[in-house]
Amino acid sequence: MELRTVDVIRYVTPLREGGSMPAIVEADDGFLYVIKFRGAGQGKKALIAELIGGELARVMGLKVPELVFMNLDDSFSKLEPDEEIQDLLKFSVGLNLGLHYLSGSITYDPLVSIADPLSASKVVLLDSMITNMDRTARNTNLLNWNKELWLIDHGACLYFHHSWDNWKKHAEQTFPLIKDHVLLARATELEEAAKQIKANVTEQVIEEIVSLIPDDWLIEESHNNTPTEKRKVYATFLETKLSNLDSLTKEANNAR
Repeated sequence: MELRTVDVIRYVTPLREGGSMPAIVEADDGFLYVIKFRGAGQGKKALIAELIGGELARVMGLKVPELVFMNLDDSFSKLEPDEEIQDLLKFSVGLNLGLHYLSGSITYDPLVSIADPLSASKVVLLDSMITNMDRTARNTNLLNWNKELWLIDHGACLYFHHSWDNWKKHAEQTFPLIKDHVLLARATELEEAAKQIKANVTEQVIEEIVSLIPDDWLIEESHNNTPTEKRKVYATFLETKLSNLDSLTKEANNAR
């Protein structure tokens, strides 16, 4: 399991509807990507959550735009006239994260959009595992593209890592906020979804996903744990959630 690395060659346009102001950029492979910046509000931790959430979803059989590492050099900030964007680009020099841009995709509308029961059930359980509070009717973070459901924006997940203090407690808890999930009403195959997740998401898979996190993203002045120690925390957190999947399934069923 690995992610490709590309270089940003053109800044196309900011996506101002996003709180962290991601942007559409062109890379040296000729494709467009939505770049998530390391210099944005939640910084590198949002990129880690995006990486873990997206790759975990992919292993579960859900559709996620390809994730790539994106190198950004300092030339872009020097050419940008908008001061806010200029600062964002300046603080984001280095390795960022990109999602392949799905041209022509439509934001998921719970009243009319496509979401089959098994996929909806997998998304609900994924979001329970990664403590994703950001998939509600108000902000679905889902797209319909080519008549299929695609998942985006996992940067708000794994919120325990913003303090690191009570990660074991967070790992052992269920996720009551699942009651607000936009796909909960359509998640009528939760038991089958749980069965498939257990078959596909092994401890080895979790270790492989966590190993993708660059050392650079795991170093912070306010916390002394090494990158290796932090990867172990992420892996143990997810393995604990996986071992408690039956409880998460029951909670989601009760919420329905």
